[in-house]
Amino acid sequence: MPVAVPAALDPILPLLRCPSCGAELAPAPGALRCPRRHSFDVARHGYVSLLTGTRATSGDDGPMARARRDFLAAGRYAPVRDAVADLAGETDLAGRGDDGRPGPPATVVDVGCGTGYYLAGVLDALPGAVGLGLDTSAHALRTAAKTHDRAAAATWDVFRPFPIASEQVDVVLDVFAPRNPAEFHRVLRPGGVLVVVRPFGGHLAELRRQVPGMVTVDPAKEERLHQALDPYFEAARTEEVEYTTPLTRQEAVDLVLMTPSARHVTEADLNDEDTLPSEVTVSVLATAYRRR
Repeated sequence: MPVAVPAALDPILPLLRCPSCGAELAPAPGALRCPRRHSFDVARHGYVSLLTGTRATSGDDGPMARARRDFLAAGRYAPVRDAVADLAGETDLAGRGDDGRPGPPATVVDVGCGTGYYLAGVLDALPGAVGLGLDTSAHALRTAAKTHDRAAAATWDVFRPFPIASEQVDVVLDVFAPRNPAEFHRVLRPGGVLVVVRPFGGHLAELRRQVPGMVTVDPAKEERLHQALDPYFEAARTEEVEYTTPLTRQEAVDLVLMTPSARHVTEADLNDEDTLPSEVTVSVLATAYRRR
């Protein structure tokens, strides 16, 4: 029996375009389909498989996705989520209707959404808004598809042209994820906002000092971000989020495993109780950008 198309996909459908031909998509039994009969299955976990062909990146594997889900559920990154939601409020939702009538719901697209933690926070802060999480990891999307009753989820690769209509999105989120500035610019409508979150300074310094194989923060990262975004966007507001949070041993393990460092550390590193810190510094920059 075909899987039912999740209710959260219905308000997102006007936004979506067929990855193969660019036509509009419509629900079909267990799938989304365009008029040319290109078909994209809805997984039993609730996300739609839009990404076809060879994947440029694999995204989170099962253990990484579980570690991300469990760590974020503990609330240690709640101040970061609050900052993302606050900056998403920079979007201009005025004048979206016709002749004084209400317009369509505000739309939020989270690129590289992982388990949907930040997307859910923004949807809570924007009553009535609908969201779409995009990620290459089917493991992470199993959680993202259930993270909020107004959030849909789909497989996609940030480095490909997005399966989204031009100038229809109110908020694009890019939280600790790769970036595609040209596509961000294309899908955002005038008055929309791009929110980018990235580590800086002493982010996770305690882990980096104590755990062999932890990836360091590139000091040139901020300059490269500016160079990539500057042709398309101008910064509207930046929040610096910095604090120290306690960690249980399991939270420390999960925090390592949810980062790219998971592919560089050994099991022995994570089993050594003296290696894992009992607290860690969180240090990120969160910026709201407007289209040029």
